[in-house]
Amino acid sequence: MKQDSSWRKILDKLLPQFLAFFFKEIYQAIDFKKGFEFLDKELQKILPREDDTGKRVVDKLVKVFLRDGGEKWLFIHIEIQGYREIDFPKRVYHCN
Repeated sequence: MKQDSSWRKILDKLLPQFLAFFFKEIYQAIDFKKGFEFLDKELQKILPREDDTGKRVVDKLVKVFLRDGGEKWLFIHIEIQGYREIDFPKRVYHCN
């Protein structure tokens, strides 16, 4: 899906800004000076790239470093829905 590709690019380029806007508390706990690492290849090994309806899903796995010195992995799943879809609740349930 075209929206999935766009969201992947947005997250790749603007992860700190995305987290600051949508997840302020998580953003504040991360030490972005230490960088972060996308683990998409590792994620693809354990999760299918498509859901059971055959649609691509936007999932990102990101390793971040916290201000307290710890390390966390963030699993980010985004659903873009700009039109009515009868099976949407079922699809989101399966993704979850």
